[in-house]
Amino acid sequence: MADIRTYTLIYVALLALGTGKFVFFSFPEIFSYWMAFAGTIVLAIIKSLLIAAYFQHLIEEPRAITYMVSVAVFMVLLLTIAAGYSIQ
Repeated sequence: MADIRTYTLIYVALLALGTGKFVFFSFPEIFSYWMAFAGTIVLAIIKSLLIAAYFQHLIEEPRAITYMVSVAVFMVLLLTIAAGYSIQ
């Protein structure tokens, strides 16, 4: 199990990533809408990975469980894309 220092660093990283999402949309003269959108998606993926790894303790699990969860997340992504495509 991780110690308080690790959790604090992860918290600060999540706070910085959340601030980064705010910055993308606060400066339209620097970032276009699509750049801000893509940056927000990348930051959200990084935040999700940090939360899953440390706060849900997947980093301490055997690799087989991590791979199984990764495959499940990928399948949900495929289903979401398929559902979005069928709506159009």
